[in-house]
Amino acid sequence: MVGRIPVIDVEPVLEAGASQGRLPAKASLGEPFPVRATVFREGHDRLGAEVVLTGPDGVRRPPVRMHALPAADRFTVDRYEAWVSADAEGAWSFEVQAWSSPLGTWYHAAGIKIRAGVDVELMFAEGRLLVERVLAAGGLTRAEQRTLRAASAACADAARPVEARLAQLESPEVVTTLEAHPLRDLRSVEGPFPVFVDRSRALFGSWYELFPRSEGATYDPATGEVVSGTFRTAAERLPAVAAMGFDVVYLPPIHPIGEVNRKGPNNTVLPEGEPTPPDWTGSPWAIGSRHGGHDAVHPDLGTIEDFDAFVAAARALDLEVALDLALQCAPDHPWVAAHPEWFTTRADGSIAYAENPPKKYQDIYPVNFDNDPAGISAEVLRVVRHWMDHGVRIFRVDNPHTKPVAFWQWLLAEVRATDPDVIFLAEAFTKPPMLQTLGAIGFHQSYTYFTWRTEKVDVEDYLREVATESAHRIRPNFFVNTPDILHEFLQYGGPAAFRIRAVLASMSSPTWGMYAGYELGEHVAVRPGSEEYLDSEKYQIRVRDWEAGAANGDGLPAYITRLNAIRRGHPALQLLRNLHLHAAEDDHVVCWSKRAGGDTVIVVLSLDPHQVRESMVHLDLAALGLEPGTSFTVHDELTGAAWTWGEHDYVRLDPAQPAHILTVKGHA
Repeated sequence: MVGRIPVIDVEPVLEAGASQGRLPAKASLGEPFPVRATVFREGHDRLGAEVVLTGPDGVRRPPVRMHALPAADRFTVDRYEAWVSADAEGAWSFEVQAWSSPLGTWYHAAGIKIRAGVDVELMFAEGRLLVERVLAAGGLTRAEQRTLRAASAACADAARPVEARLAQLESPEVVTTLEAHPLRDLRSVEGPFPVFVDRSRALFGSWYELFPRSEGATYDPATGEVVSGTFRTAAERLPAVAAMGFDVVYLPPIHPIGEVNRKGPNNTVLPEGEPTPPDWTGSPWAIGSRHGGHDAVHPDLGTIEDFDAFVAAARALDLEVALDLALQCAPDHPWVAAHPEWFTTRADGSIAYAENPPKKYQDIYPVNFDNDPAGISAEVLRVVRHWMDHGVRIFRVDNPHTKPVAFWQWLLAEVRATDPDVIFLAEAFTKPPMLQTLGAIGFHQSYTYFTWRTEKVDVEDYLREVATESAHRIRPNFFVNTPDILHEFLQYGGPAAFRIRAVLASMSSPTWGMYAGYELGEHVAVRPGSEEYLDSEKYQIRVRDWEAGAANGDGLPAYITRLNAIRRGHPALQLLRNLHLHAAEDDHVVCWSKRAGGDTVIVVLSLDPHQVRESMVHLDLAALGLEPGTSFTVHDELTGAAWTWGEHDYVRLDPAQPAHILTVKGHA
């Protein structure tokens, strides 16, 4: 039923279908998020609306008043908004309450009639009745009571000039008091609507991906032998990762690698029947062998105790360990022999390997979730809880879009019921409906299409989308590169391209990430037109000389360290929904700002890694919390320079310094 005061088109609301009810919108601890609704009524009487949050403890929080939004067109009138935040993790809900506002109606009518000399004393009499209602309702301070008693007396004092009586009723003291204690007639309630509030790491963090087998690996040029790194040697890399300001170290699969149909360097496939060369280490995503499956560690990396020591070393540096959850098997995975029904059998009796035509993955068997779904689900949950017991509280899920959505909804709900702090990142490079749905059913973060957004119009559209249109469904994790994705922008853009993409990711999204080697400017693809790295770590151990590489890395490690330090120092950069785009005249320059309380950051970035760009930037001062015509001081967090800025500003950006990251310091 529609309420007496209709409330429609409430946001954020995630509908799961008529038979499934609603899914919780996303929020994080302390993160402001907007609640919007269309609220209207018949006639010309005024109305009010507010949002009421209810926490996991069942306690209703104080209402937050909604304010009318400017109408963008004739279809967006009567739209109201309030920004709210939650002070505890867990399952929350919100209601939108609307009411007829007799005080608002009186103020509107009195301001017109009394000034026009129409029904003057009648209007004052009606105003006095409303003020007395507020006084009778209670809950006022003594100062508020005195203010309203004086207002009531002014209404009744016909001996005073009309203008003085009206001025007293319209004074800031009276108006503020009445707004703080509104009269609510004909109250209507829409909701409750669910929201789940996650821990802060679900929203904010810097990720670093590394392969343990490459960290500390050694190469003997005389014999050509490569000796794998271990958890112990990989732990020696952690201080450098922490020093660059990262919060999460993400490990690709650490399990035994299949020996059947094992891939060689650069995805080499052996002719059928040929034995696998002993130096072929295979892809970590081809999981399982005679050494174990998803609950085991590769013997080259060490033991489970060594893994525990790695997690402890990371924790001592305030790093969380994220582990890959890849639900696929090598042909010699223990599941294949024990549960052949978990896979797809072809007409010739063979088990189907993975394909993404024209690509073939002969070393991987996909799991068929339609065969024994209960058995598969129970085993996956067991595996997840096994790694949780070993200190893993973040999982990066490989290709979740190739498994049933209903399975993920069940799994994530099972984990959330007992361990709501565990975070799941969806590596869902797929069509938007699937990506958005995976976020809606419980994935805390999502890989996105960020990597392929390089032109100005695409960048601005995408930033607007993730910050406003989809923020209640997905939290973006802007990875600048992955072992699978080396975009041509990085292949041919030189060191400036690496700076540009790092600034764009780290300053626009509260969560961003990079794969090891980015700070060294690694940029060579396996072939022209490919996004695969030459000598990809997916198929072989990569021996790096970090000290020599950093010296030749054109300052990228220090640049990335500075970006992460800026993020940690500015609360505005730790939020998603507060991004606001500003106009830049050059078609290769983008500008945006983020604001949280008294912290305001403006980013001006060139998207051109090859040449100097000059542009006028036109700032929306209202979005910065400034009055029109205001001049203010900005401090460049990258260079230390300071300037006086206003609404219209000139910038010059070159490949060596492609960005300004400006802190607004105060009015000039």
